Amino acid sequence: MKFFDGADTKIFALGGLGEVGKNMYCIMHGNEIIITDAGVIFPAGELMGIDYVIPDFTFLKKNENKIKGLFITHGHEDHIGGIPFLLTQVKVPVIYAPNQAVGLIRKKLDERNIQFKNLFVYTEETVVKFKNMSVEFFRTTHSIPDSHGICIHTPNGNIVNTGDFKFDLTPIGPMANLYKMSKIGKEGVSLLLADSTNALNEGFSTSESKVDEALQDIFIKHQNSRIIIATFASNIYRLKHIVDTCKKNNRKIAVFGRSMDNNLEISIQGGYIKNKDVFVTPEEANNLPPNKVCLLCTGSQGEPLAALSRIANGSHRQIKLQGDDIVIFSSSAIPGNAVSISRTINKLYLRGVKVYTNTSLSDIHTSGHASEEELKLMIRLMNPKYFMPAHGEYRMLKAHADIAVDCGIPRENTFVLGNGDVLSLYKGKITRAGFIQAGDTYVDGNRIGDVSNAVMKDRKIMANDGIVVVIANIDTTNNKLLTNPNITTRGFIQVNENLAMLKKLEDIAKHAINLKLTNNINYTDIKNQIIQELAEYIYDSTGRKPIILPVIMNIKRETKVTN
Repeated sequence: MKFFDGADTKIFALGGLGEVGKNMYCIMHGNEIIITDAGVIFPAGELMGIDYVIPDFTFLKKNENKIKGLFITHGHEDHIGGIPFLLTQVKVPVIYAPNQAVGLIRKKLDERNIQFKNLFVYTEETVVKFKNMSVEFFRTTHSIPDSHGICIHTPNGNIVNTGDFKFDLTPIGPMANLYKMSKIGKEGVSLLLADSTNALNEGFSTSESKVDEALQDIFIKHQNSRIIIATFASNIYRLKHIVDTCKKNNRKIAVFGRSMDNNLEISIQGGYIKNKDVFVTPEEANNLPPNKVCLLCTGSQGEPLAALSRIANGSHRQIKLQGDDIVIFSSSAIPGNAVSISRTINKLYLRGVKVYTNTSLSDIHTSGHASEEELKLMIRLMNPKYFMPAHGEYRMLKAHADIAVDCGIPRENTFVLGNGDVLSLYKGKITRAGFIQAGDTYVDGNRIGDVSNAVMKDRKIMANDGIVVVIANIDTTNNKLLTNPNITTRGFIQVNENLAMLKKLEDIAKHAINLKLTNNINYTDIKNQIIQELAEYIYDSTGRKPIILPVIMNIKRETKVTN
């Protein structure tokens, strides 16, 4: 990084740029670092065996004595999911979060048995002051209660991070605080970091109240059928008006899915969802008439183990589909999940049920993220001198930068960055200032960062081309192969149908071993020779490149001495 004698303010992201999720943005001035959000990404299919992808915390670990606090914009996984992993690796003195997010964070820490006492709730009135910087908050509208943007005051200018937001003039929850946004804008914003998730969507996003109306219409139209709704467990406002709609239509709700249970429990405790009397157990739901029941479940993205997928497969132990059931997907497809969702929908149709998805004819879902015109409104309210699109794939960041230019921000004052790129704010002027270490860290079970890219590459090869294991017993006393090598394969060929090929592999391995058997046995040379000869033959014969794993067993044979 470039420095201005330590007098500049540096801005960089450890996650959230060039990707949707894993949000983590840092502001550093002198010996103070303020962190905004600590999220995760749920891995795509090619990351086999990986549970979460989190930011690389190396820079924070090296500078943990400078960290003043972690500030959370709202309680979604892509903003709080990385907190348990961060706290096990980096000393964070304090976490400030809005009320709903605090409940979700405490639940996460309890589940992992992590003790952390300095977790505090902030409101719009809260101001947190440090020696060089101070932090204040403004209410936004999103799909979860208590969403906020953050304004960080530094000696070189004010920096605003919007968090995830939209502008909804008829929201289910409180209105966004347009007045405070405008006030912050009038005071002067040097740099605006803004949510880019829906920068490619024209116009305004649909109001959450329109979804409420669409769901009510479906309930009335199918008042004699059992209704099953799949939605995001984290979309608290959607859950709220599903509860309210069921109450209005005299239906009881049975909940399926651990994440759905957790979010509902915390939302009821926080007072965001009322009408607790509408909830019943799955056993009670099965004993009620179909027109008195609504099943609320996870699985809107076609996840194989989620409740809706198991219901569609007929493998759910508590719920069996009925011919006149109505299934509602109150969600949109996350990129990469369209095939899984289509597969689940087809299974539902095969079982004879009617399925509703979000279309131009049925507004049963709306995004919690701002579309193009709302992004323009945020830029106009904040009126920043410089602009940095955040939280989005590169095409989204680029589109958002173009929107900022349309709103009068000079192109040279926009910065489309990657994770680790550093900006320097000095006396109201921003320049690029190099980069720091940033990237992906894989979480595999309880292991954090132990799974490298090399391991992931091997997993992909094994998934695509399989593995060939060569086991050889070598007499280390007489330097000779005791028996023919044993060839075992998984995911490569069908053994019973390829006995001739297995015999050929055995002969090649035997030849490779004998070629390298000398007085000074080097087992690494033997293994490399096996891999080289087998790899060439296998590729020439099949066009495949399986993992080849030689296993050499050292057998010592004592020489008998006879008189």
